[in-house]
Amino acid sequence: MTYAAWMEGWWPFIFILIAGALPTEIWRWLGIFLSKNIAEDSELLIFVRSVANALIAGLLTKLVLFPTGVLDAAPLGLRIGAALTGFAAFYFIRKSILIGILIGEIILLFGGYFLGIF
Repeated sequence: MTYAAWMEGWWPFIFILIAGALPTEIWRWLGIFLSKNIAEDSELLIFVRSVANALIAGLLTKLVLFPTGVLDAAPLGLRIGAALTGFAAFYFIRKSILIGILIGEIILLFGGYFLGIF
């Protein structure tokens, strides 16, 4: 199996990991350094937090309900189950976005493997 053939099936999962964790972590760290003088309950910070949450929720909803490429072959139940499991892992394991994404991807990969999709 060539590298290109191997990556053809895996690139969506790697992209989800990078696109899901990296952008949110960068903005979290920038927020820590830039918001030292802003009150936590200020209207500006509440608005920014709301917009960030809405963008992430919209992206996740689009990926689960209207996927493209290889992810489209996975049944809707598997995609929803992987998303819910990833959210539960995030919530119960230190509220780590990276852990939530990894657990969700593992469920998606194993589910696809056992269903003969991936």
